[in-house]
Amino acid sequence: MTDPTQDPYAAYAAMRSACPVQAVSAGSGERTSYLVTGYAEAREALADVRLSKDTVAFFAGKASPRRLHPAVAHTMLATDPPEHTRLRKLVTKAFTTGAVTQLRPFITRVTDELLDQWTAGEPFDLVAGLAVPLPVIVICELLGVPQADRSVVRRWSEELFAAGQPDVIDAASHSLADYMTGLIAAKRRTPGSSLLDQLISARDGDDRFSEEELVSLAVLLLVAGHETTANFLGNALLALLQHPAELHRLQQKPDDLPAALDELLRFDSPVSTATFRYTTEPVTLGGTDIPAGTPVLIALGAANRDPQRFPSPDLLELDRDAAAHLGFGHGIHRCVGAPLAKAEAEIALRALLTRFPEIRLAVPQDRLEWRHTRLVRGLASLPVTLR
Repeated sequence: MTDPTQDPYAAYAAMRSACPVQAVSAGSGERTSYLVTGYAEAREALADVRLSKDTVAFFAGKASPRRLHPAVAHTMLATDPPEHTRLRKLVTKAFTTGAVTQLRPFITRVTDELLDQWTAGEPFDLVAGLAVPLPVIVICELLGVPQADRSVVRRWSEELFAAGQPDVIDAASHSLADYMTGLIAAKRRTPGSSLLDQLISARDGDDRFSEEELVSLAVLLLVAGHETTANFLGNALLALLQHPAELHRLQQKPDDLPAALDELLRFDSPVSTATFRYTTEPVTLGGTDIPAGTPVLIALGAANRDPQRFPSPDLLELDRDAAAHLGFGHGIHRCVGAPLAKAEAEIALRALLTRFPEIRLAVPQDRLEWRHTRLVRGLASLPVTLR
């Protein structure tokens, strides 16, 4: 039997063909959640205001053994309008196409410095050597995280996605929140020009959001700013290595890379399941009736392989019009950092394909290890040979 961590798409396809929206067990045998695997249904659910993200309201009065720090448990991702609208407006301008364009020289320089450390002809782990450090360095630079702190911040962030290890996740949430609280205090004493400094100024100026919201935004931007991009880079390169003709095409025409990013995102989405939602009233989705107060899990990876929307979905076709993929979500909660993630992926992949035209997998494909995570899909390592 295929390990669903290695390849979840066969299981997704079977579920979708049976019913694109169906009840699933929470592990105790009770059907407590609904899983959405169809594209049309996922897109509808992502934009449906009856599906709330307000975790505070959902879990109010429910006893829980978990001790997630509030700054991690109650981020902007776990809010509805108007609160979500207010918080998102504060950070959107930092990730506009124009703002990201200004970051491109820095991204290019970091990419080149990382690639300069590789030795051609020897196996190298692309995840540890490029896919993880590049977005970590970029988002830490954007937020103003000191270089000496970046390795431990990266470790805490990875631990937040440690599926099946609630104690590790909870401890990491407190470490990250405590760190950001201290960093904010330090920046108040010695102001700078980073995005975090700008958020502090907004908080201390006209009081548009609370101190708790400031810490929560800082944690969210740090984690979301590199986790998905790191997985995107690894998944994208593996997809190209699995499809030699498409890889050769990009090597011959690297300027086609920006247009190919959407198909790479569709083919193996770095976020496999959207963050928590629940019904605030009875909802009928894809012909399935969902009671009020029920969690709804939207499988973005499954939706992006729906043959009703993307014919021959298990093939990577770089000339496919995949702009409507749901890899970054949809609606008001669509990933605010999408332009930055695309810029990092384009620059990194272009440099890889240009500098190492004979790049190959260094191990058999069935020996690749995938991360065991709650929401994201990414490789634990990607050994390649750079000839």
